[in-house]
Amino acid sequence: MDTAFQIGFVTFVLSNYMKALSPELTEAALVDGAGIWRQYWEIILPLCRPALAAMGTLEVIFIYNDFFWPLLFLQSGDRLPLTTAVNNLQGQFLSNYNLIAAGAMITAIPALVIYLLLQRHFVAGLTLGSSKG
Repeated sequence: MDTAFQIGFVTFVLSNYMKALSPELTEAALVDGAGIWRQYWEIILPLCRPALAAMGTLEVIFIYNDFFWPLLFLQSGDRLPLTTAVNNLQGQFLSNYNLIAAGAMITAIPALVIYLLLQRHFVAGLTLGSSKG
């Protein structure tokens, strides 16, 4: 379900990024005898690495932090995502804030690790096309 919701956003961002690439690159490859697939795999795709890393980071974090749909459809059980399970730690009359804080920290660690590993590509992908010149 998450894929269906996010595919439009990813398609929009990546198509705009690919449209901003210089057409001279593919024309030069065409003159050198490269076919469409070779142009894509050896020129376009490597140039899209920052945008792909930014989209990958955002999508992993969006899907990992999915809270609303599981909260709506799953009330309890072993299939709850981590973010929804942390919400269930809060009681109606009493809350153990130490347990909730520990659960929130455990929930945040994977997203932070992914962001830190792809930080260089993530920032480059978000700032591409922001300045002329």
